[in-house]
Amino acid sequence: MRIFISTGEVSGDLQGSLLIAALQRQVAGAGLKLDIVALGGEKMAAAGAKILGDTSGIGSMGIIEALPYFIPTVQVQRQAIAYLKQNPPDLVVLIDYMTPNIGIGSYMEQHFPDVPVVYYIAPQEWVWSTSFERTKRIVSFTDKLLAIFPEEARYYQQKGANVNWVGHPLIDRLENTPNRETARMSLGIKPEQIAIALLPASRQQELKYLLPAIFQAAQNIQSKLPETHFWIPLSLETFRQPIEKAIQDYGLNATVVSGQQQEVFAAADFAITKSGTVNLELALLNVPQVVVYRLNTITAWIARNVLKGSIPFASPVNLVVMREIVPELLQEQATAENITQAAMELLLNPERRQQTLADYQEMRRCLGEVGVCDRAAKEILQMLPN
Repeated sequence: MRIFISTGEVSGDLQGSLLIAALQRQVAGAGLKLDIVALGGEKMAAAGAKILGDTSGIGSMGIIEALPYFIPTVQVQRQAIAYLKQNPPDLVVLIDYMTPNIGIGSYMEQHFPDVPVVYYIAPQEWVWSTSFERTKRIVSFTDKLLAIFPEEARYYQQKGANVNWVGHPLIDRLENTPNRETARMSLGIKPEQIAIALLPASRQQELKYLLPAIFQAAQNIQSKLPETHFWIPLSLETFRQPIEKAIQDYGLNATVVSGQQQEVFAAADFAITKSGTVNLELALLNVPQVVVYRLNTITAWIARNVLKGSIPFASPVNLVVMREIVPELLQEQATAENITQAAMELLLNPERRQQTLADYQEMRRCLGEVGVCDRAAKEILQMLPN
């Protein structure tokens, strides 16, 4: 059976790899073989997919920020459509990656209407939709939508989609996370040392807009708490050089690691992080955090004044329960001073820390039970023709 999977960015590559592993487990028991071709990255390749185009580094957030990726995005979309035209699969699975995947889904609806299309982790129209047209297109070409958030499931169901809520795949991933003591031992962190995770970037634009404020805040914290050591797990290896240079420039006691993100999270006392899926992973491991995000000032102005966009929250941790569990410092508020103040509050105020951990438990209950990837895989395989 041939399955085509399309996703992009670092988080999509991770989710795609977890899904592929679950699909392979399911078919192995039935004595079947899957041929998986994908747009994705190294993690999906390691899970057994043949990668048609590496999209793990093609991604942005914002209007101005997207311009450098316009041509690469169009190219990878055309590459996928050319492949699908010559090699129509038995099933298409789309994971997030809105613009290219809407193009691919629309193409399949028009040219191969009998090939089922499953959308797993649909675009977050339920959070920031400025046009119902986009939602209508997604619903139109999607035969089955597998939602990871309850609110996402409600939104798309109300718009007419065939929806199943499977839960969030990070619930499964955390089953294999080491405990705090093991993680700290493997990283060589002493019991008395404060370990803070810094997560400034999974997209190129974030090195420019987020890293300076986050690293300046880290420098401030280091001056107040000299026993602190910072840990920076790389999302993309290409970020190593600029991050290591910034560590020198800011004089941080910091270690950059590759391939040990789960160990860093399990060992950390606290995190300063960009907004994204990583916020959920930290929350599920009970790591208090401050969430930071900035866009190009022109993008922010257009969003506020032309598109009239407003989002209730940026971090998925807060979106799950629709209230503030973790502090969000966005755009003009994302200054080193504000980050430092919010961080010191969570580091030094035991009551605030305990409240955060209690709120995390409430959020955790909204993400479903273990077995998410297997549930998603079963739903997908049920769509294959007999």
